[in-house]
Amino acid sequence: GSQRQPPAAPSARDEVMADQGFRARCPDGAGFATKCLHAGQQPDPATGARTTPINMSTAFVFKDSAQAAARFALQEFGPIYSRITNPTMDAVEAKLAALEGGSAALATSCGHSAQLLAFSNLMEAGDHMVSTNKLYGGTFTQFSRQFKQFNWEVTFVDHEDFSGIEAAITPKTKAIYCESIANPGGIVCDLERYAAIAHAHGLPLVVDNTTATPYLVRPFEHGADIIVHSATKGLGGHGNAMGGFIVEKGDFDWGSGKFPILSEPCDSYHGLKFYEVFGKDGPVAESMGMKGKAGMTFAVAARTLGLRDMGMCISPFNAFLISMGMETLPLRIQRQSDTALAVAKFLEKHEKVSWVLYAGLGGSNYGLHQKYCPKGAGSLFTFGLKGGFEAGKALVDSVNMISLVANLGDSRTLIAHPSSMMHSQLTEEQKNAAGAGMETIRLSIGLEDVEDIIADLRQALEK
Repeated sequence: GSQRQPPAAPSARDEVMADQGFRARCPDGAGFATKCLHAGQQPDPATGARTTPINMSTAFVFKDSAQAAARFALQEFGPIYSRITNPTMDAVEAKLAALEGGSAALATSCGHSAQLLAFSNLMEAGDHMVSTNKLYGGTFTQFSRQFKQFNWEVTFVDHEDFSGIEAAITPKTKAIYCESIANPGGIVCDLERYAAIAHAHGLPLVVDNTTATPYLVRPFEHGADIIVHSATKGLGGHGNAMGGFIVEKGDFDWGSGKFPILSEPCDSYHGLKFYEVFGKDGPVAESMGMKGKAGMTFAVAARTLGLRDMGMCISPFNAFLISMGMETLPLRIQRQSDTALAVAKFLEKHEKVSWVLYAGLGGSNYGLHQKYCPKGAGSLFTFGLKGGFEAGKALVDSVNMISLVANLGDSRTLIAHPSSMMHSQLTEEQKNAAGAGMETIRLSIGLEDVEDIIADLRQALEK
């Protein structure tokens, strides 16, 4: 009776799991909300887990030395080390690439690192870029101080000065940069005008789509070539995880000679030319059925050069949290945009408020709002009080529910005084140009009941 029994025959469930025959995949031609849930995700092939597992592993086993050599030589895609890629990171990258309509994406530790990594693909010492001046304060200081340390020069031009943007281009210029909906003022920028200027000079348009998210604005449909995100904001949406992204459209010609990092032989890969191999006309695009349409030169180079060498990788746990946040993206962003409009209308009529800047209210920016983001003008806007700086400071100090926080795109409503916070390291002239004058107050609207947000602002204004 104590004799060992032979192992049980595999069950039908075991056989299904063994051949990875799980369904529950993203359908072809899926809508935006469906992609938020299913793009880039599939049941775990070993267990069938529906939610993407958190792969907290620093490194990954190779089948043999030949596979290891192929991956290091970029002859085969697959995980090597979590600084460069990780399955949890890979899943959220594929999801965002699908949402933006891009060929490939790359996750990073935060939005700042995504910008640095993106421009490290384009810029060498002595090179130049043109940026609009309606920028997040941290971006302005990164471009004007840190990039200068690398001898990367940035010229800032007013977002509506299209002739000035074109006039700023030099033979050393490598890109034009803008935000789709600018922080802090919530200004909708004219992407198609910037793209036309950039492309006429053989340059890519790089767009920060953080504030808008792809639910409101899809920059690739308006001429953008590269998108960057701080996923810490609207994509993650819950103020609990830092992350950034680079997304590539895939059809830009990097072979003109202006972008030697991407087009010329790379010594660290034994003379590999990234654009030749990974561009839209190369063998990788052909193997994926995308020849002539889209490649992944920019994303592969960013991953295997800058990310490999500088190491601004995302934590797999943060990638998981951001992916979970993205599942509710359309619900959150629509609700926040609708509430922001109601709050802006309340403030516009309040006797102590001197101005409100929000594209959804009408005015000079309303046409671009209707063209680029008709579903809503986003959760972010600014306003000023008739009492100026001191009144603004008093308001920020008097709210009870609304949080005084240096962030945006959270599930909670946040208030900030940019001049003394995010833009405090700028000169007065720079603050005003960026839309962060002394009296400016920034609101990032959350998911609370609109009545509660308005009630908190009302009581604070009455103090």
